This record gives sequence, C-alpha cells and structure tokens, in this order.
Amino acid sequence: MSTLFGDELLSRPRREVAPGAVHVPGWLRPDQQAWIADRFREWAAGPVPPRAALVRGHPMSVRTVCLGWHWQPYRYTREATDVNGAKVLPLPDWLVRVGRLAVAEAYGTDGLAGGGLEYTPDAALVNFYDSEARMGMHQDKDEASLAPVVSLSIGDSCVFRFGNTQTRAKPYQDLTLESGDLFVFGGPSRLAYHGVPSTLPGTAPPGCGLESGRINITLRATGLE
Repeated sequence: MSTLFGDELLSRPRREVAPGAVHVPGWLRPDQQAWIADRFREWAAGPVPPRAALVRGHPMSVRTVCLGWHWQPYRYTREATDVNGAKVLPLPDWLVRVGRLAVAEAYGTDGLAGGGLEYTPDAALVNFYDSEARMGMHQDKDEASLAPVVSLSIGDSCVFRFGNTQTRAKPYQDLTLESGDLFVFGGPSRLAYHGVPSTLPGTAPPGCGLESGRINITLRATGLE
C-alpha cells in the first residue's frame, strides 16, 4: 500500500525547523537549478571574482561572489574594496522575484512579514563550496534589516546545522540540504546561529548544472541606502 500511495515521497517533508525557520525540499526544479548554475558562472566572470573572505585574518574555505552589495566581514560596501575595488554586479530583478516567491512559500501570503509581498532583498551572497569547504556557526547580523534570509542550494548536498539565537553551542539540529532545496529563516529565528559542518561530495544529481561542488545563494535585505 505504501508504494501504491507514494509514501516514499514523504521521506523529506516540508517542515518548520524552528519558529520562523522553514525547510522546503525540492523547491527548485532541475532545469531551474541548471539555469541558475549558468548564471553563477556569469557572475563569477564578472567585475569582482569569487574570493575567500578573510575573517579575523583567516580565509574562509568557501568562495563568495556578491550581487547588489559586497559583503566583507562585518559590513557591506558597494565596491569590493577587499578584492579589486570594482563595483559589484546589481542584484537581478528575477532574484528579487524568486525571493518573494520563496518567502511566500515559507510563510504564506498572510504570514511572517506579510508573506512575500513585502520582501525586497537587495543583496545576494553566492557561496561556492568544494568538497573540503565548510562554514562555522555564525549569525547573519551585518544587515540593518531583520527581514528573512532566503537560502537556495544547488549541486552537492551538505549538512546544515541550525541552532539557537544565544550561542554557537547546543541546542542545534542538523539537517541535509539537497540540490533544489529552499531554507528560509526570519522572525524569532532570524538571528539564529547556523553553519555548514560538511559537504557531501558526489551527491549532485544529474541535470542540476554542477558535476561537483555546491552553490548556495543567500538573499538578504540589508536595510542600507
């Protein structure tokens, strides 16, 4: 009976991981993932190349290209003064629309922050993880706005650790983000510590646009002028 009614499709159900933090597996179709992977290659060839940001003097293991605003640890700038001084590419309108759809998907049109209708991201941090890359527990708190953060995953899966708002330590929970997954966190969870303790090489599905590695797009509303 389970095969007849497709219960195997419920192995990765949509769920609220914490108040305001929603995981939606398989939100992007494979063709959408591949199209975005092509856009990433265009962004990487743009005026500011992907770079490993320096945090407390140490390079991160992920390489980041920014859109709209350039993030360098603890602040946003219009020019990549820590790379080559060039102005970053603008945030495409289609990514703003994707952000609004994502927030509406997570919270509904009458939910947190008015659903997607009021959400207007103005920056994207696009991170590339190779097989050795990881990201320590941190808060996204360099923005003046506390609008939700939208995260999209393409390529290899990763272990995503989502914690609490007070400390990097437990309580936290680990979940697997796969290619095409959406994760949105806002409201009570907007300043939750989170990180990526490991990527899972060889898990990128056929047709996603990447043979290996992981692209993670995080959309933010900086609240800056």
